[in-house]
Amino acid sequence: MTTADAAAPLDDVTGARQELTVVLPARLRRAPDWPEGPFPFDLGSRRTDTTTRSTYFAPASARALYGTPARPRRWHLPLDVKHDGLRLLGVELLRAATARDPEHALAVLHFRVERPLLPLLRTLAGRSSATAGEPLIGLTGPFDPALLLGGIADVRDPATPFAMARPYTIAFLTPTAHHAPALRDGPEGALPATADRWLWQLASCSNAQDFPLAPETVTRHLQDAVRISADWSALVLRQGAAFLGHRPDTGEGDFYGFGALHFRTVYLDAVLLGALQRDHIDELTDDLSEVFASPRRLARRVASLERNIALFRSGYWRQHLTAHGPANELLLAFQNQHRLPARFDEILAEAADYSRLVQTQESQQISGALGVLTILGLPLGTALGILQVLDDDSLSHLFIALALSVAAAAGVLTTRYGRLVLSSLRGGRSGGRRSMT
Repeated sequence: MTTADAAAPLDDVTGARQELTVVLPARLRRAPDWPEGPFPFDLGSRRTDTTTRSTYFAPASARALYGTPARPRRWHLPLDVKHDGLRLLGVELLRAATARDPEHALAVLHFRVERPLLPLLRTLAGRSSATAGEPLIGLTGPFDPALLLGGIADVRDPATPFAMARPYTIAFLTPTAHHAPALRDGPEGALPATADRWLWQLASCSNAQDFPLAPETVTRHLQDAVRISADWSALVLRQGAAFLGHRPDTGEGDFYGFGALHFRTVYLDAVLLGALQRDHIDELTDDLSEVFASPRRLARRVASLERNIALFRSGYWRQHLTAHGPANELLLAFQNQHRLPARFDEILAEAADYSRLVQTQESQQISGALGVLTILGLPLGTALGILQVLDDDSLSHLFIALALSVAAAAGVLTTRYGRLVLSSLRGGRSGGRRSMT
């Protein structure tokens, strides 16, 4: 594979059709006065608006991605800005609020690229040492997110929670007849090894010098590749995704026009849903780490955690996104890259442990309270019963009986049983400390 790769550099390749979507974490200042819904890309008479795209997804997934008329959560702004071999087609904002961060959002920029795609992706990924310290290098001038989102949203600093280390890029490239390394050998022929190498480079935003894959690990790195059809494949990684054609693109009217439409709409939405799931799971993980920060509030924290888990499961956690296979496979690939199913299972198991701990402490406190009532009530009830049997109405005898009852109760509380009852009554605080140690 490595010998073939050396003969198939992607750095200088400009595909027949090149599309790029860039996803950035943002903080939403206010709801924009843009048209509501996702960007409605057109192809002939087909318009991919909210109504059309909602038919691809389960209702809960559609609400997470598009909102509802009463509670919109996605907006778009058509643009046509050309600069330095790039054409910005439009911008989207997706409200991605969480329990801790109601202003969290994702900004989506749609580009058409008219110059070699891989160098641009490497720049956006900060592969160049000269630009490694600049978080949004490549998105400057008329493409500066601060300019595009001014007054509506702020692009997050990469060091803040939920912020990705670099923009998440989703690339689409179709080859010409001269791009043999990406082409399948006939309609049903095998793919050359270089095709997956190109796919990896586009998804990882790297060339062979940035990240040389070891032959022993190639299969593992490419195990989540999605063969959408014989004509094209996709690969989803932690910091980028890519779609690559495997036959020559003949231009206008070619199937790849429909493929590009899906790339910008349904397949993009599958990745965005995965990003929403990742952010919520990150927050739930942080919530778990702070359960014992205040032992006296353990029960309240666990109840809040369980509520957030329930809201996440009902609103966002889906592994079956649609009846259309490729979108499901892309979502599963994103989840696998971030270990979301395993992490969520760990969250559920840990939350169940904490819930049992709280229930045990509450049972101990109830038992302790009943024990105190028994210790205090038994001597008093016995003394009053004796006075009643003797028909003694003397007030002094009543006070003596009360004093003896208190003394007896105090004596019992100093015994091992009494100390155990008092310890159970304080179970919430002491149990929290034991769990922390």
